[in-house]
Amino acid sequence: MKNVYYFYETIFGRIMIGSDGKAVTFIKTVWNEEPIGEMVADALTDTAAQQLEEYFAGKRSRFDVSLHPHGTVFQKSVWKALCDIPYGETRSYKQIAQAVGNPDACRAVGMANNKNPIWIMIPCHRVIGSSGKLIGYGGGLEMKQRLLDIEKIK
Repeated sequence: MKNVYYFYETIFGRIMIGSDGKAVTFIKTVWNEEPIGEMVADALTDTAAQQLEEYFAGKRSRFDVSLHPHGTVFQKSVWKALCDIPYGETRSYKQIAQAVGNPDACRAVGMANNKNPIWIMIPCHRVIGSSGKLIGYGGGLEMKQRLLDIEKIK
């Protein structure tokens, strides 16, 4: 299958969604990036974009497109643990480190969150500091708070 990507406009600005024809491989915000090569949407990128719009509108709490993030074994274990955080709930970096069987790996969990290639669908925005404060989000803490507000997390 051919890898494809397409730009979509959302309430959070322009995003790029990529697919390998079997699963979504990345979702990222793009600020001033111009397409490289041919942009092509497929059923997966279109479905992911539609599901994100429903999520942003508060009409979707689960995503059901196939995801295939590329990363290390540790990163993938963290991303799986993130997907296990229920909608409307948060976990601390320490709780995620414990969930992946490495309770001393809080910083490594933070780095895995930072490398999360599938924004929102792998919900790294649901990970907060042990104190309950918002810390560490690639899109900025304001965006993290907006995403948590969608889920009504205080």
